Amino acid sequence: MLILSLVLIFAYVPVPYTGMMLERQLTAWWQAKQNYQARHQWVPLSQISPHVIQAAVASEDQKFLDHNGFDMQAIEKALVYNSKGKKTRGASTISQQTAKNVFLWSDRSWLRKGLETGFTVLIEAVWGKPRILEVYLNSIEFGPGVFGVEAAAQRYFSTSAAKLTRQQAALLVTVLPNPHRFLLQRPSPYMVKRQQWVLKQMRQLRSITKELAQY
Repeated sequence: MLILSLVLIFAYVPVPYTGMMLERQLTAWWQAKQNYQARHQWVPLSQISPHVIQAAVASEDQKFLDHNGFDMQAIEKALVYNSKGKKTRGASTISQQTAKNVFLWSDRSWLRKGLETGFTVLIEAVWGKPRILEVYLNSIEFGPGVFGVEAAAQRYFSTSAAKLTRQQAALLVTVLPNPHRFLLQRPSPYMVKRQQWVLKQMRQLRSITKELAQY
């Protein structure tokens, strides 16, 4: 009942704190990182640059508007790839990532994945696509202690989420899904190459903000 209540509340109320934020804070305390400080500032989707919306979908989940929370084709490809014993490849959609970031924790256990599946079904049914994307962009981690696109825009580009350019938006998402390895203050050659790929993909998603308005 509590779980359903939280899902219903967060369909309308800004999410002030997430499971991922709690996990990072507990880890900082455990590792005695005295200088750790979380940055987070909620902004509505209307105050986030369309370039960021395009970049996030282009980078993380190009079928976001078409699936019901799960990209079955991507999951099948990941299973085949992972069965070959190479590096593990994920297939999480924006909806799944949002469910994990807000309500759960970051390990790869079957328990967490099972709970993630349940939360994904709930938020797809209750929130809808625009709200899921709004929560995602306000809760995703862009760097150590930097949560949400507004905090990231201020921290790394000295501007607001609403004013981020195409180039900045494309670079911003290159840290996903490992913002502790890829650092926006020191973009690696891989990040620069990834940025160019994202920019190319964004050109094919120019209408996504109009499509979101139809939901």
